[in-house]
Amino acid sequence: MKCPYCANPDTRVIDSRPAEDGNSIRRRRSCDVCGKRFTTYEKVETIPLIIIKKDNNREQYERGKIESGILSACYKRPVSAEDIQKTVNNIETKIFSLEEKEISSSTIGEIVIEELKTLDEVAYVRFASVYREFKDVNTFMDELKKILK
Repeated sequence: MKCPYCANPDTRVIDSRPAEDGNSIRRRRSCDVCGKRFTTYEKVETIPLIIIKKDNNREQYERGKIESGILSACYKRPVSAEDIQKTVNNIETKIFSLEEKEISSSTIGEIVIEELKTLDEVAYVRFASVYREFKDVNTFMDELKKILK
């Protein structure tokens, strides 16, 4: 690993441990030339996942889009950043456990909705209202009735 301070190509690993998310390894490193320390994270490389959009366009999977959608749904809700990250990790695990090279955006949307139901009911309804494109109040009320059952 190249030192970010002096660009020395050889550095030593001082400490390794699982990162907080449990999906990567946190490594503390030291440079033998400049003596500075820095942290790196090692994560398993996954096969590129292609998302098939509603209009049949294809794009590469981006974790950030799921995070952004969940953050918007949870805006001003009593949901911790840690719980949001756990939810995103759960969603990502479910997506990759399907072991598909291509997956539809609607499949991902349904996985997100299921996870949001357990995270926060208001966030769930917010996300569902955008994802399922509620056209009127009756559609909205039908979704609320599903939650109340």
